[in-house]
Formats: sequence, structure tokens, C-alpha cells
Amino acid sequence: YLQDAWMPRLCSLPNFSASLLLLPMPAAVPTGLGMEVMAPATINALNGTSVKLSCTFNSCYKVENKQFSLNWTYQECKNCSEELFLQFRMKIMNKQLDRFGNRVEFTGNPTKYDVSFTLNNVQLEDEGTYNCYVLNPPDRQRGHASISLKVLTEEPPKRDSTVAVIVGASVGGFLAVVILVLMVVKCVRRKKQQRLNTDDQKTEEEGKTDGEGNPDEGTK
Repeated sequence: YLQDAWMPRLCSLPNFSASLLLLPMPAAVPTGLGMEVMAPATINALNGTSVKLSCTFNSCYKVENKQFSLNWTYQECKNCSEELFLQFRMKIMNKQLDRFGNRVEFTGNPTKYDVSFTLNNVQLEDEGTYNCYVLNPPDRQRGHASISLKVLTEEPPKRDSTVAVIVGASVGGFLAVVILVLMVVKCVRRKKQQRLNTDDQKTEEEGKTDGEGNPDEGTK
């Protein structure tokens, strides 16, 4: 627990030493800090194209070519043995398996924590699991990540936007109709109110005339 709580935060400190901690350290806690290797779980590639199999890692230590090591292996099935096809020992060594020939191209940069490679002219037989193993001493534990490569014979269908366009047009048309109806109702109500005001004004004027009476009748 103590390792999980403290070590990830302290490994980035320069010249960090576990002996500087005043807290008691359990005997089971290793002095070397682990590393993390990251890669996409699945990558889809179109038959006959090139695809980059990305693999990166995090480490508390600077990469030194003399100590750093990398292995890329291929596994045809879950229970199949792994075949080493790309290796880094002081420099990149392409094993050029018959399966891949010269189609494997290292496109990473270990000093930037990137050990990716590109597989050119992808074939249906290239489908399988690709394992990325990284060791960067003084890290004691080797990091590992795997990628499942799926080879497609045709591009996946693009998402049809026709439905979205139809829905958008329908909603827009509906809103336009609603706005038009509201404007019509508002105009009708306004005209009706004006008519009522005019009638009330006429009624008021007629009432005044009746109250005053006819002048001739008053004289008689």
C-alpha cells in the first residue's frame, strides 16, 4: 500500500532515494520502480496498406542505449508461440522473419519513450497479436503491452449522414411551421383586439350623444 501511495509521486524527483523516507518501509517493497507500457488494444488495417503499431512507455529514468532493451514479437493465435522479429540492443535489429520480409520499419525513438514500428504492405496473414516488451534499467521490471491487428479486405462503410440530414430538415421545417403559426395567431389576436377597441370607442361616443339629447327637443 505504501509503495502504491508514495512511489509513483516520488519517482519523478531527481536523485530520489527511498532511504531518505523517514517512514518505515516494508521489506517486500522493491527499491526499483516499475514502468508502464502503453499501446492500443486493437488496430484495424486495410489489406495492402501501411499501418503504424504504436507503443510508448513511461519511465522514471533516462533512456541509455547501452542498457535499454526492446523486443517486438508476433503471435498468430492465443496459444501459439511468440516469434521475435524486431529487437533493440544498442541499436535496432530487424530479424526479418520470412513472414514479414523487409516490410517492418522501426519508426519510434527510444529516447523519446516511443518504440513504435510501421508494417508496410499489410497482408491477411499479418493478422494476430503483436507484443511490445520494454526494459529500461534501473527499472527492474520489464513492461509489456499487446496489440491485436485486424486486417480488413475493404474499407468499413462510412457513416451515412442522410438520416441526420433528413432529421435536421424535419426538425427545422417543424420549427418554421410552429413559428409561422405563432405569428399568424399573434396577428389575428392583434387585429381582434384592435377591432374590439374600435367598437368600444364607437359605443362610448354613441353614449355621449344620447346623454346630451337633441337641442331642438330641449327648446320645445
